[in-house]
Amino acid sequence: MSQPTERNRLDEEPSPYLQQHADNPVNWQPWGEEAFERAREHDVPVFVSIGYSACHWCHVMEEESFADEETAALLNESFVPIKVDREERPDVDSTFMTVSQLVTGGGGWPLSAWCTPDGKPFYVGTYFPPEPRGNHPSFPELCRRIADSWSDPEQREEMTRRAEQWASSARDELESVPGSSGASDPPGSGLLDEAAATAMRSVDEDHGGFGSSGPKFPMPGRVDLLMRAAARSGREELLRAATRTLDGMAAGGMYDQIGGGFHRYAVDREWTIPHFEKMLYDNAELPMVYLDGYRLVGDAGYARVAAESLAFLERELRHPDGGFFSTLDARSRQPAGRAGDDPDERVEGAFYAWTPEEVDAVLEEPAASIARARYGIESGGNFERGTTVPTLSASVAEVAAEYERSEAEIREILLEARTALFEAREERPRPARDEKVLASWNGRAISAFAAAGSVLGESYADLAAAALAFCRDRLYDAEERRLDRRWLDGDVAGPGYLDDYAFLARGAFDVYSATGDVDALAFALELAEALVDDFYDPGAGTIYFTRDPAVGETGESDGTDGPGATSGADSGGDGTLFARPQEFADRSTPSSLGIAAETLAVLDGFRTDDRLREIAETVVGTHADRIRASPLEHVSLARAAERVETGGIEVTVAAEEVPAAWREALAERYLPGAVVARRPPTDSGLDEWLDRLGLDDAPPIWKGRDADGDEPTVYVCEGFACSPPETDLDAALSWLANRE
Repeated sequence: MSQPTERNRLDEEPSPYLQQHADNPVNWQPWGEEAFERAREHDVPVFVSIGYSACHWCHVMEEESFADEETAALLNESFVPIKVDREERPDVDSTFMTVSQLVTGGGGWPLSAWCTPDGKPFYVGTYFPPEPRGNHPSFPELCRRIADSWSDPEQREEMTRRAEQWASSARDELESVPGSSGASDPPGSGLLDEAAATAMRSVDEDHGGFGSSGPKFPMPGRVDLLMRAAARSGREELLRAATRTLDGMAAGGMYDQIGGGFHRYAVDREWTIPHFEKMLYDNAELPMVYLDGYRLVGDAGYARVAAESLAFLERELRHPDGGFFSTLDARSRQPAGRAGDDPDERVEGAFYAWTPEEVDAVLEEPAASIARARYGIESGGNFERGTTVPTLSASVAEVAAEYERSEAEIREILLEARTALFEAREERPRPARDEKVLASWNGRAISAFAAAGSVLGESYADLAAAALAFCRDRLYDAEERRLDRRWLDGDVAGPGYLDDYAFLARGAFDVYSATGDVDALAFALELAEALVDDFYDPGAGTIYFTRDPAVGETGESDGTDGPGATSGADSGGDGTLFARPQEFADRSTPSSLGIAAETLAVLDGFRTDDRLREIAETVVGTHADRIRASPLEHVSLARAAERVETGGIEVTVAAEEVPAAWREALAERYLPGAVVARRPPTDSGLDEWLDRLGLDDAPPIWKGRDADGDEPTVYVCEGFACSPPETDLDAALSWLANRE
C-alpha cells in the first residue's frame, strides 16, 4: 500500500510548535480538509496529535516516538498523521478534549486521537510510551492494533459506530442549549456564595489551593471567588482560604523566586516543584488576583508578587513594539559545569534550579549562606540531579535569628544576593520562547497591566495601552471589523475566535478605565459589536466559540456542510470539525462565554440602547440551569449573571485629571468588579467624546454626571442606585459602605 501522505508538510507552517515537528520522519499534515481528503482517498484512519510548544510531555513523546524511524514508518503507512497547535486552533483542541473527558474522565497534552476519515475520533488518550508501561500500551503496538482493526470489516464497523456515538455525545455537550421553553431567568448573585461554599470543601487547610494531593493548579478564578465572598459576608474562613493559597503559591517553587513570574502548575501538594513552562495567561490572571488580595488585606507582599510577575512579562515575553509573546519552554540546556554526557540535551527546569556550589560561585560569605538558607538550596536538593528549585524555605525572621543580624540587614543582603543570582542565571542557556502573539492571551495581559496601572502606577497602564495598540495595528481590520487570532513575525492567522474578541474587548475597556482613553473604549465597543454579529445566535440564545461554519462572508448559508465545506475557513468556523463548541467552564483561562457576557453587560452602560444588556441577560438565562447546577465550575458565567442582576459597582469621575489623592484611595479600596468610568467635566467636552463614539446622546453612565463647578466630581452607583454627586471621594465611598 502506498503512503497516504508523501512528506512532512509542517515546514510550511509558521507555528513554532509545528515547526518543532517539521523535521520528524512522520509525514505530519496541518489540520485541514486536504488531510482528511487524503484519508478518504486511501481509506485509512487519521491520527491527530494536539500539543503546544512549551508542553513537556509533548517533547517527550516526540523524542521517543515521532523521531523514531520505525514508528514513523508505521504512522505514515497506516494513517494520515495530523499535528495541531492547540494555541492556534483552540476550537479543534476544545472539541477533541471534550471527547477525551467524556470517554476517559480526563485529558491533557499531548492529546492523541485516532479518527475516521471524516474526523470523528474512535480512540483517544494522551501520552503513550514507546514500550508498555503499567496499564498503558506502547504507542507503536497501539498503532498496529488500530490499523489491523481498521482492516477488519466487522471491527471497522464497530469503530465507526463508536465514533458516531462519541461525536454525538460531544455535540450534545458542546452545542446544546435549552429549548425556548427551557431558558430560565438569569441566576442571582447568591450563586457566588454557593460556589464559594463548594470551593471550601476542597480547600487544602495546610498548604492552600484546592485538593489534598498534587498536582496543584493555581485556579485564580476560585481565589477571586473566595475573596469576593469573604468581603461580602465577613467570614474569616473564606479569607483565610484565599490568603493561604496566595501565600502558598508565592512561597513555593511554582513562583520563580529569583526572576519573578509563575510556572504553569506544581506537581506536588506543597507548591514546591513546578512544571516549568511559563505561560502568558498565568502571568496575567494571577497578578490580577494578587492585586485584589493586596487591596483586600493590605499585604504589600501581594503587590510585590504582582509587580514582579508583570516585570517578568515585560522583560521576557514582550515584543519591542508592545505585544506579548505566548510561552517560555520548560526545558533548556544545562548550565556550564552541570551538563551531562550530552551538552545539547534539554532538561526540564535546568534554567531555574540551583546547587549549593552554584550559589557559592556567585556570592561571597555570609551572603551565600544566607541565600541558601532563605531559598532552601542544600546538598541533595529537592529536584532532579541533586538540584534545588528555590522556595521561601525560611522566613526573614528565622534567617535573622540564625545569623544574629537584624531583619533589615538580612533583607538588604537578600536583595543584593537575589540580584546577583538573577544576573548569573541570565548567562545560562535560555528556554526557547514561542513568539506567537495571540489576541486572546494579550487581552488578559492588557487587563492585568491596566489593573496594575490603577494600583501600582501609571507606567503599567502605558504598557497596557502599547499592547492594545500592537494588537489593534497588527490583528484588527477596521474596514471588515475582523479580528485575527495570531501574529508571528509579520505573519497573521485568523480569523479570531470568541476568546480573542471577548478578552481583547475587555482589555480595551480596562485601558479606558485606567487611563480615560476614549479611543480604547471605542475599540472595546467595536469589538463587542463584531462579537455579537459573528458569534451570537439569537435563536439559540447563546454565544458560540466559533462562527457558524455553514455561513460564509455574505452571512448566508452556502449549502455545504461536513468535511469539505469551504465556508468554515472564510467565516472562522471549521467544516472539518464535527461540533461547534461553546466554552462554558473556567479552565486555565476564564470561560470566553462568561467573559463575553460580562463584558457586554459592562459595555451596555456606554450605549444609548439596551441591546448589549439584553444579549448578556439572554445568555445567562439560557445557561441558568447549568450555572445553578455547578456554579464553581462556571465562575465567569456566575460573575456575568451577578453583573446582569445587580449592575455591579460603577464609579464615574467627571474631571480633566483624576486627583492624585483619589487615585491612591481607589488603588487601596477593594471594589471587586467595579467599573471606573471617566468623562470630561462638562457636557460640552463630552460632546467630542460622543462624536468619537458615534453617539447622538450621552449613555447612562455619563448622562447628567458632569462636574460640580470646577471641582472634580464623583458619582458612585451600586444596584442601579447612585450616590449624590460628591467632590469628596471619601464621602462617595462612605455612601457605598453604608449600603453594604
